[in-house]
Amino acid sequence: MAKQEKKKPEKKQEKKQEKKQGGSKGSEKLTEGGAVPAIVEATLGRTGTRGEIVQVKCKILQGKNRGKSMRRNVLGSIKKRDILMLRETEIEARRLFKRINKGGKD
Repeated sequence: MAKQEKKKPEKKQEKKQEKKQGGSKGSEKLTEGGAVPAIVEATLGRTGTRGEIVQVKCKILQGKNRGKSMRRNVLGSIKKRDILMLRETEIEARRLFKRINKGGKD
């Protein structure tokens, strides 16, 4: 009689591969429609611990939020009339606060 080999279910390996392929939670929603172009209207200021991030006001050119103007944080050099490709257009950056130095030298 021939011995029958028992095959182990490969469900565990399939689940691991699925996890590796997917990104973080909700990331598929961000990249679902592709990138959306937005034009920079103005630079509002610099932020970050070393001032490496620039906050800009941009106007969305396509998609469901077309025509909406919003604040975004951008890393790298940027100027007015540049075009940004946004992965999502629903989350807006927090407003920068102006620091007031009380008792400082004039």
